[in-house]
Amino acid sequence: MSKRSNDGRDGAPEASRRNFLKGATIAGAAALSTPVAANTAISGFPEQRPKAAPPGPRLAAADTMPPPADPVSQTSSGGDFMVDVFKTLDIDYLAMNCASSFRGLHEAVINHGGNTRPEILTCPHEEIAVHMGQGYAKMAGKPLAMICHGVVGLQHATMAMYNAWCDRVPVIVMGGNIIEANKRGPGAEWPHSAVDPAALTRDFVKWDDQPVSLQHFAESAVRAYKIATTPPMAPVMLSLDAELQENPIENRDALRIPKLVKAMPPQGDDGALGELAKMLVAAENPVIICDRMARTPAGMPRLVDLAETLQCAVIDNFGRMNFPSRHPLNQSFRRSILGEADVILALEVNDLWGTLSDFHDRIVRSAQPRYKKGAKIVTLGTRGLYLKANYQDFGRYQEVDLDIAGDAEASLPSLTEQVKRLVDESRKAAFDARGKKLAAAKLATIEQAKSDATIGWDASPITTARLCAELYSQIKDEDWSLVGTSIRLSWPHRLWNFDQPHRWNGASGGGGVGYTLPASLGAALANKDKGRLTVAIGGDGDFMFVPGTLWTAAHHKIPLLYIVHNNRAYHQEYMYLQAMAARHGRGITTADIGTTLKDPFIDYATIAKGFGVYGEGPINDPNDLAPALQRAITMVKSGQPALLDVVMDQR
Repeated sequence: MSKRSNDGRDGAPEASRRNFLKGATIAGAAALSTPVAANTAISGFPEQRPKAAPPGPRLAAADTMPPPADPVSQTSSGGDFMVDVFKTLDIDYLAMNCASSFRGLHEAVINHGGNTRPEILTCPHEEIAVHMGQGYAKMAGKPLAMICHGVVGLQHATMAMYNAWCDRVPVIVMGGNIIEANKRGPGAEWPHSAVDPAALTRDFVKWDDQPVSLQHFAESAVRAYKIATTPPMAPVMLSLDAELQENPIENRDALRIPKLVKAMPPQGDDGALGELAKMLVAAENPVIICDRMARTPAGMPRLVDLAETLQCAVIDNFGRMNFPSRHPLNQSFRRSILGEADVILALEVNDLWGTLSDFHDRIVRSAQPRYKKGAKIVTLGTRGLYLKANYQDFGRYQEVDLDIAGDAEASLPSLTEQVKRLVDESRKAAFDARGKKLAAAKLATIEQAKSDATIGWDASPITTARLCAELYSQIKDEDWSLVGTSIRLSWPHRLWNFDQPHRWNGASGGGGVGYTLPASLGAALANKDKGRLTVAIGGDGDFMFVPGTLWTAAHHKIPLLYIVHNNRAYHQEYMYLQAMAARHGRGITTADIGTTLKDPFIDYATIAKGFGVYGEGPINDPNDLAPALQRAITMVKSGQPALLDVVMDQR
């Protein structure tokens, strides 16, 4: 039950709550076996104790015999050559759920490649493997590879592949297959094979191929890496024939591994950038909107340089770590300023129409523009350079006045230089005055956020604001990295100081449930060697799709603090159902049917312990939160994953 005072606030005095928030945020926020009978001496033989039975079901003697030796031994395999190709590419890891259709490559990675570059990541589900790749690529700046079993493994992987596609993230996806029908064994090899496996995913991969020779594989693997990592980035897929992996190499000297030369990201046209520079310098109230702009650590300082030159407002859609959260020009939580803008520059914005429109879906769906009539809208990015028709991830068409095709991060230095050349003393004075107004508004926004965070401070369930404030209080002096949050959980961006490129890595892209836990683990893997403290806050419904991720975290000793935002519901859908019932005048008392996770409640800490991960909870009392966080953070800093199950309010 909530502990509320008469004014609707919670227990502790207002001053103490505000002081806490100020301190927490303002500084830089049984194995199955048959029992063995007692040993009995046999006449003529010394007494011997039988060996303990191994775990698992007892097998007949014939089933425990090693498989018969192949009639012909071999000293090399196609898989060996594939590993040699991988070692020329910048691929550190190969995520997989083991299967027979890629046993040749699997064995070669271990024994020919020494299980290094790539190193195998054992995943209990293909969706986990791909989502780990998605989170890893956004933090490491390079892809990892994953491989799945035939069409059935690929079907498991597709949700994560679609999220990565929508998020424009490179993942090297491979699938085992048996191309020739006369080579498939009876049984599973038939329903698990396909003529064209990639047909299942072709609408949400950037490129695919099915090599029929080792030389073909070498060239396609290099091409796949290059295509995946060239903006706009996206997953690619290679279907690998089992015989190609397993058979001996006929003539190794005839095979050649092509050199990988990465493409330079395309810059926007200089003339168009010059026209944009004139528009920005002449504008009275320019606004920059950014989304998936920062590809590398260079992206954020480049955007800061442009914004500070103009002293203009920046709105971050949080698709990447684009702009410091505490910067005076960051106006992400003052979107009303779009109504005052005379020039709007959108940098790698995924859904521009959605950003520039107020949309309503109650009774009759309707929308109104947020920007004023006559405002000039300019886009700079690669979003429109590669689209497909079926899946509608590209959003509604938005009219613009100037569309510059080019990678925004790569184009910013040229744009900023042209802006600087156009700024005279009179414009500089106007810019400085504008910047001071924006800075004052930013300070007011921060103070408002700290005040809002005190509401319900001592309530149970625990407020999301208190969780985020308590967490930041304990990690703010560490080299932390937040790599995932629940749906629409904006408190960290309101309260914390995101000041470095690795502080944040964006959301799922496609909104597919099951992203946060494995993608956070992939990002934690990228952070591991850098000694960063990786944290994530994920929804309970999202967790239930991929709980096996925790075993991978424990097995590979990947340090990650994962907090389950346990509101015991698919709460977004719960609210939608309430709205629909109210719309029809039928009451909202039954909206819990099909939308909540109760009867019984789920004990996520116990689940974590079962997978070998430190778990604590469910935590209901807000006074228990800080000590639990401290214990979990200590565990993560020792190199282990940890999970806290926190019973929280809805959002």
